[in-house]
Amino acid sequence: MKNILMIATGGTIASKETAEGLAPAISPSELLSCVPEVAKVCNVHAVQPFNLDSTNVYAPHWLAIARIIEENYSAFDGFVVTHGTDTMAYTAAALSYLVQKSAKPIVLTGSQKSVYSRDTDARRNLSDAFLFCADEGAFGVRIVFDGNVILGTRAKKTRTRSFNAFSSIDFPAIAVMRDGKPFYYVVDAKPDGVPEFYRSLNENVFVLKMIPGLSADVFDYLDGHCDGLVIESFGAGGLPNYENDAFFTRLARFMAAGKTAVLTTQTEHEGSSLDKYAVGRRLRACGNVLEARCMTLEAAVTKLMWILSFAKGEEAAKLFYSSVERDIF
Repeated sequence: MKNILMIATGGTIASKETAEGLAPAISPSELLSCVPEVAKVCNVHAVQPFNLDSTNVYAPHWLAIARIIEENYSAFDGFVVTHGTDTMAYTAAALSYLVQKSAKPIVLTGSQKSVYSRDTDARRNLSDAFLFCADEGAFGVRIVFDGNVILGTRAKKTRTRSFNAFSSIDFPAIAVMRDGKPFYYVVDAKPDGVPEFYRSLNENVFVLKMIPGLSADVFDYLDGHCDGLVIESFGAGGLPNYENDAFFTRLARFMAAGKTAVLTTQTEHEGSSLDKYAVGRRLRACGNVLEARCMTLEAAVTKLMWILSFAKGEEAAKLFYSSVERDIF
């Protein structure tokens, strides 16, 4: 049987009702007791580095999970991370960059309702996560949720209440779980050799969500606080040319200071296309503005954090456009 390390981090799946609302309070052993069938297919050892609502999970926690995986990589056949749903897509994307070319599966799951709720989705998701992790065809960072297996770089939480909380954006789910076994839609060869582990992230990355009428004065803050900027623009992408082209002027100044900027879109599907409209083409004159194309916001943000921890300029641009787990096309 496979030996699986469960990394419990909190979330709704491990929550109990308190006077202040749902809060993580369930131990890993309690979670595992709710899915006794898992013991028939794998041996599970559990650790709990933290027990948080995923709203509170960010870069230091991503690095902590990656470090646990690295330290235990040779001892286990796979890893299951139980996690809150709200930032699970960010964690999955971050782990996709921190642990690359892994021939062993790193599976994230959680639930929309506590494992102790009468109509919970937690038991199915947890069971599916372990059963997928124990499958011979499984590898890399994946989210297993509501029967779907989604690449860590393509997942987004698109529903706040429904059990089908996660969608695979502009790429199909690679498999579905049927009767406890994965049925694969996308089959790739497992990576050879040892995985590549990275141990740092640059947290000085900001997401600027454009709204109609936003003033370019926002750069007064961004210039002094950010090494990287992800601009969530409208439609196919571009910047407004009101205020005497202030956005283009300020972005060019930001880039000239050695900073990195990425243009993405608020539209969920089909990605950006800067060459389509004049407001997009003009960005070419601001410097080497990178284009996220069909990347998810979660992937664009965490990839930029990863890259800017050790690279900048042309090297950063080359890395950004290099595909990791089908994150960019």
